[in-house]
Amino acid sequence: MTRGLSGAGGTGGTGTTGGAGLTALVLRHDSAIGLGNLGPTLEAHGYEVVTVDAPSTDVSALDALAPDLVVVLGGDEAAYETDRYPYLADEIRLLEMRVAAEAPIFGVCLGAQLLAKTLGARVYQGPRKEVGWLEVEPTEAGAVSPVRHFAGVPTVQWHGDSFELPDGVERLATSPQYENQAFGIGEWLLAVQFHPEVTDEIHEEWLRAWGDELPEYGLSRERLRDERVAFGPAANAASAALLGEYLEGLAARGAARRSA
Repeated sequence: MTRGLSGAGGTGGTGTTGGAGLTALVLRHDSAIGLGNLGPTLEAHGYEVVTVDAPSTDVSALDALAPDLVVVLGGDEAAYETDRYPYLADEIRLLEMRVAAEAPIFGVCLGAQLLAKTLGARVYQGPRKEVGWLEVEPTEAGAVSPVRHFAGVPTVQWHGDSFELPDGVERLATSPQYENQAFGIGEWLLAVQFHPEVTDEIHEEWLRAWGDELPEYGLSRERLRDERVAFGPAANAASAALLGEYLEGLAARGAARRSA
């Protein structure tokens, strides 16, 4: 479902509990890179999902603090291409307002890169794309965070940009090719470079759209389809567990704030 949040009053992203008025604003950059299997987990935790297509929406008109949660998805754009894609600059301004208020944000791939840039870190093109079903390794901090659910579980990677770790965040996961795979701040901010959202349908759409580049990385559509069959169920379970634990943390945070 898609509707606007222009000028809406809200809870300031406090992470309230239950099903009363919880809203997750999803910033989408490409219809092929959607919310996927993150959607059912959000809905199971009482969130109404509001999807905004950033390239065709006036992001600057959105009330940054109205939603209880903002989810920023992936895309072909680079976080440093704000001149080419002006809506990315609007997204960064929205994220700046949420960061200042410590209002919950969950970023995926480009979303993680936009968050890194928002937090003052350099985002840049990596030496070689990271593509395929690959494992990430939780750090010591990540082992007690929602990212722990992806320990030993291959997940989809498909990106060529990277970022320096922003000041004031915890690195939660790493990989041999890209050092910063996940980071967070407290219970309210979580960003992952990998793709926990991928469903069978999204996976197949990506293979159709971008599969021609796979041989450059020693891969093929057929191999990735086989790996989806082998690894997909565990990755789906890890995705639900990661997001579910994060949302439970937001609910606990909101409850603690109300009782303070």
